[in-house]
Amino acid sequence: MSINHLPSLGIIEGFFGRSWSWQERQSYTRFLALNKFDFYIYAPKSDTYLRKHWQQDWPAGLKQQLQQLRENYEVAGIDFGIGLSPHEIYLDNTIANRHTLSERIKHINNLSPDILCLLFDDMRGDIPELARLQIDYMHQVAELSTAKRIIFCPTYYSFDPVLEKVFGKMPDTYWQDLNQQLDKNIDIFWTGEKVCSTTYSPHHLTEVSELLGRKPFLWDNYPVNDSAVKSNVLHLRPVPKSHGKIQHQVTGHALNPMNQPWLSQIAMASLPRAYREQSNYEPEKVLPEIATELCGKKLADALLQDIPYLQDQGLAKMDQDKKNELLKRYSTFPQNPFCEEIIDWLQGGYKFDPSCLTE
Repeated sequence: MSINHLPSLGIIEGFFGRSWSWQERQSYTRFLALNKFDFYIYAPKSDTYLRKHWQQDWPAGLKQQLQQLRENYEVAGIDFGIGLSPHEIYLDNTIANRHTLSERIKHINNLSPDILCLLFDDMRGDIPELARLQIDYMHQVAELSTAKRIIFCPTYYSFDPVLEKVFGKMPDTYWQDLNQQLDKNIDIFWTGEKVCSTTYSPHHLTEVSELLGRKPFLWDNYPVNDSAVKSNVLHLRPVPKSHGKIQHQVTGHALNPMNQPWLSQIAMASLPRAYREQSNYEPEKVLPEIATELCGKKLADALLQDIPYLQDQGLAKMDQDKKNELLKRYSTFPQNPFCEEIIDWLQGGYKFDPSCLTE
């Protein structure tokens, strides 16, 4: 398979907790271009104009920042996307609400996104007509949007039973209805067998393709670390070897990064390599190469030595002596953004805030 025929690869800024700055978002243009990613999707949980106040257009200053970000990606040849979460709109399925959704899509069209995502995750789902209502909204949005690619995130986007535990029992024919009635030109996000899957088997992805009537577009919750447990760790290791074997089973693959934008690059840079190298992809080999390219030899050596503490042990299990040792080590790299994030993390700057889940 040639590089030109690889699925679309990119990132979706779709995590809870501490947000990236606009400068950090701008800096990702270069990272994504250098590593041959195809897209960036702006969908931070902290942007209330995408979620709690989805009905409202962004204030002028914020929209200007988005316009600059969009232009930056356009110059770099990276597709720019927006992820809108019209929270539980289907609980009030009125003509007025549908009109509001149409107006919101027109606001988004002003940014000329290449990709538009309508995200129905993190919402109640035990609604008998859930599939029909969501399909209607998707078709309404697809007709109005100027984006060249439309992606739908269903309320149930994995076989993981935790989704029904949190959001209610899934309607019996939910996925079958999506298969039969959702326009086949609309992609569907899928996170795998779990909400946070570590691997994706070709067998599982083939099963999902048959279930949904199209190849899934992976929303990969790695290296994201925005939960109560995962905020205690830094995910630095490359994507697993299995990622090099699924090129034929997916239409796209989006990584959800950590709250730490610079450190996220270490793990994320491995994804295009996995897809290009396929069966020859060796995570253990690429890790020191990527770390050195991004951080320089001296810092890369330190990170490789400390991964068992940063990623495996984590803050919750780390004693103060080890924290002090790591603080001292990474303080020797002045004005280094990778080290600044490690220091901030060690000092509790990224501590999980449960209020972020309730807005």
